[in-house]
Amino acid sequence: MEILTAKVSFTFAENIVGAILRSPFVRRFDPQFHFNLIEADPDDNKFVDCAIIANDDFIVSEDSHFRVLKTISFPKVNVLTLDEFSEELK
Repeated sequence: MEILTAKVSFTFAENIVGAILRSPFVRRFDPQFHFNLIEADPDDNKFVDCAIIANDDFIVSEDSHFRVLKTISFPKVNVLTLDEFSEELK
């Protein structure tokens, strides 16, 4: 939410996040184990941990800190850029 509130008001951001969380296509995960795979920006690890326990196919991110995941074989977390994700959808 911190990134979103840099672009829009707190109330608007809160409404967006609330709408996303109420979607039937969204599941919330609270990982009990932390893999700490991204050392350069530890705050990014919450997304990686959720992707692992949710058994996701990939994470979509333009954040350069996620590139380190391409060098880690276990647990394997695939990362796509927005362009790669767009191609995946085609």
